[in-house]
Amino acid sequence: MEQLKTENQKLKTAVGTVKGPGETLHEYTFIAPDPDRQLKHGEFVYYTAPVDGSQRQILGRITARTAVKLFPDTFMADPAVPPHTVAAMLGYESDATELFELTVTVLGFYDERLHDFTNPRVPPQGGAPVFIAADETLTELLSRGRQGQLGSAYIGDLLSREPGAVPVALDVRGFTSTHLAIIASTGSGKSYLAGVLLEELLMPYNRAAVLVIDPHGEYDTLQQVQNKEEFRDGGYSPKVRIFRPHDLRVRISSLTLPDLRYLLPNLSEKMHYQLGRAFRYAERTWGEDKYTLEQLLRAVREVGDGAQSEDEAADDDPTTGALIWRLGAALRESSIFNDFENIELDELFQPGMCTLVQLNEVERREQQVIVATLLRRVYQARIDTEKGKLQRTDRNHMPFPVFSLLEEAHNFAPANADAVSSDQLKTILSEGRKFGVGVGLISQRPGRLDSDVLSQCMTQCIMRITNPIDQNRIAESVESVGRDMLKELPALSKGQVIVSGASVNTPLMLRVRTRRTDHGGEDINAPAQWRNWFKHEQPTQAAENALFAEKELERDEDGMLWA
Repeated sequence: MEQLKTENQKLKTAVGTVKGPGETLHEYTFIAPDPDRQLKHGEFVYYTAPVDGSQRQILGRITARTAVKLFPDTFMADPAVPPHTVAAMLGYESDATELFELTVTVLGFYDERLHDFTNPRVPPQGGAPVFIAADETLTELLSRGRQGQLGSAYIGDLLSREPGAVPVALDVRGFTSTHLAIIASTGSGKSYLAGVLLEELLMPYNRAAVLVIDPHGEYDTLQQVQNKEEFRDGGYSPKVRIFRPHDLRVRISSLTLPDLRYLLPNLSEKMHYQLGRAFRYAERTWGEDKYTLEQLLRAVREVGDGAQSEDEAADDDPTTGALIWRLGAALRESSIFNDFENIELDELFQPGMCTLVQLNEVERREQQVIVATLLRRVYQARIDTEKGKLQRTDRNHMPFPVFSLLEEAHNFAPANADAVSSDQLKTILSEGRKFGVGVGLISQRPGRLDSDVLSQCMTQCIMRITNPIDQNRIAESVESVGRDMLKELPALSKGQVIVSGASVNTPLMLRVRTRRTDHGGEDINAPAQWRNWFKHEQPTQAAENALFAEKELERDEDGMLWA
């Protein structure tokens, strides 16, 4: 209790004095000795000012720190003697030997009506005291969500404070309606953070319907939520369902013409034209979403140049024969594309369920077509349900919003490429908000991610980024992160993240909380596995080597005897 009183007293004591306005209208500078090193980069401070007849705390974030008075260089001539000792011997006041000028970016006071910060646009008076903001104040003002409440996602704590002092909860409504981007270099913890978010979405206070596109099979451990008490509430218990590559089925008739063209690269102009005619012929003849591969191949023959019969068209027209061969190679030899089977939407989406679609061992173009098909189907189902075109008994009826999280998003919306999944993602990112279809993108290479796609994600979680191209892409596409925050990207440690956008009240630097489930994306420990091989496999291998050497010796002896 006494320690708490001491801490509160420190917070009420001014830590610095306003020097004057900064370089811009929303900055000011103040001078502070900072002997306890409290005034870190990113720390929140405030001054008080009259606003609308009452005193308000005008919050700001420290964005720069410059020394204005340090020990003279001669005090540091001998590394064995601390400069404080030299200062004391010469009669210097040690507390007055170091001073710093700190630049603060003003956020303003929090307006309850607007649910946002309002900048008074009047700089503080010179000589005004500056205080460090209290933990309780920051907990109240920085998060749009409240930990443990409906629509919140507690992902970590404010980096400038002690662990647990200022918990930060994202507003789930913010990132599920206006989309999310998680950007980080390899090994920075992006998959770990995604796991934390998925845990929060499956908590009893959210019960989300989530689909995860998992190209590397990293999220299997989320199944542990089904056995953990903290995820249960009354009759609610979350479900995690996994579709592995051999479980995936996409009905051929659910593919669009662009899907088919994307699966058959390098088609000639004549092939493009004939495929389009055959596709429309199949839909007219056998009905949309009802024809089989053999019927599609028959349609290719029927619309071939000068076709008299199926066999004649295939034999006489090389374009027809080549197109039939390509369709067969792409669709008949695939274990995923099927004449009759399809993954139904109610198998993928249910409130309180996370579905993992694992695409490891699936060829890249097939991955993109699968993602495009799934997103297109769920988007259309939400449109038709919202407009009343589907009834409760209809197969695609979906009366709840959904959220899809895509790992390795740069593979599904690559920059300067024509992936079939890119167009579908752009459609959902621009219009999905109206129909309750949210998307989250995870990428380690934002420089390879389509800039239009990235710019439409209104909540951003950015971890360590060292590549200059990737940093520039973030600066171009993410408007809510200031330059001072972008400078922090190379210096962030593993598990530290900058969060900005629609789900928080201001850009924040956080340390990600510990996951409740195991992390499935750990790197392989090669030295440990090599050593383990010697422990368990070497005796067997040694026996095999000895037997092989014995046989070689016998062969040599036989050869010598024969000679």
